[in-house]
Amino acid sequence: MAHKIFSDAERLRERSRYAEALLLYKKALAVFRRACDSEGVIDSLLSIGDTSRMVGDFLQAKKAYGEAISLSAALRDRLKRADAMVGSGLSLRALGEWKRALDLFSKARNIYKKETDKFGIAFTLWAEGGAFRVGGDLRSAISSFRKAKKIYESFLPAKIVSGSASCEVSDAQRAIGYCLCGLGGVSRVSGKFDDSLGYYEEANRLFSSIRDAFGSAYSHCGIGNALRMKSEYTKGMRHLRRAETIYRSIGDIVSYSYTIWSMGMICAMTGKLRAAEDCFEKAAGNFRKTRDVRGLIYCRLGLSELDMLRGDRARAKKRLGAALRGSTQMRFALEGCHSRQLLNHLGDKGADDKCYRALGSRLRFGAFPFNIP
Repeated sequence: MAHKIFSDAERLRERSRYAEALLLYKKALAVFRRACDSEGVIDSLLSIGDTSRMVGDFLQAKKAYGEAISLSAALRDRLKRADAMVGSGLSLRALGEWKRALDLFSKARNIYKKETDKFGIAFTLWAEGGAFRVGGDLRSAISSFRKAKKIYESFLPAKIVSGSASCEVSDAQRAIGYCLCGLGGVSRVSGKFDDSLGYYEEANRLFSSIRDAFGSAYSHCGIGNALRMKSEYTKGMRHLRRAETIYRSIGDIVSYSYTIWSMGMICAMTGKLRAAEDCFEKAAGNFRKTRDVRGLIYCRLGLSELDMLRGDRARAKKRLGAALRGSTQMRFALEGCHSRQLLNHLGDKGADDKCYRALGSRLRFGAFPFNIP
């Protein structure tokens, strides 16, 4: 019975019906526990962790992965332990604890290497790339994403690597799409907007061909942001709205919130200050619920720009001070640069691009308001 429940949950998750899948995984877990089926318990915990991350419940995810790490260690199941460590690291990364996440990814990769699990190695490199980006180490992020993509491509026939629409759906193909999105995101914050757009468009074609709802939303959001940075606001908003609709339908509150933050930036850049404020405040409310410190910093940055546009310099300074303190405390280098850049503008000190160049970014802001990537 438990295996049937688990299988039903897997099918729901494949269709991006995460909330329903999560309920069934929890039901399966309870049955596996009663049956003393340790393998079933670990599989359920891993799936609960993975699905909880998809709906933004990172604390529940961390708890599930933590139990999976302990149980798999007791059973000497090295690969399951590594899987749980990566999941735990991804949860920590989402909570802003990117340094701890990197440590877990490194430990998991050592296990995968000993077990000659190339797919696992690539997974840790992809996860590591995201952690490096959160920490502002853009050069290392690009290197990790490229290494992961190269390994995933080694699993595929040449026709799949070339992007044929008739390719068979595979985990490797999907993983390549996530690597492309990772490269697109790092390229954007590096100031390489054309590269960013290219990566996201390639990912979008791939995800569309395999009908991956989350991947399609991820790539549409990326395309929208790349167009936003190229000042193509109308086209960018169309893609962001497509991402928003998908994220809302699958219950991914975190990705949805970053998407509406981006929509808020377009509104700010086009003079729609009330609409921008609504987007930033809505995103901030969600980030508080999910304890996403980094997301809250971006909302403070966006709202501070609105304060300046409205002439409320005192309130802008207060928000920017909070953003800078948060960035410093969590060691978010890129967000720290954004905070300092806006504080410089507030103090009439002019732009200073040195902070970005030190991170490997060629970002440069022209006239105010600043189009934060």
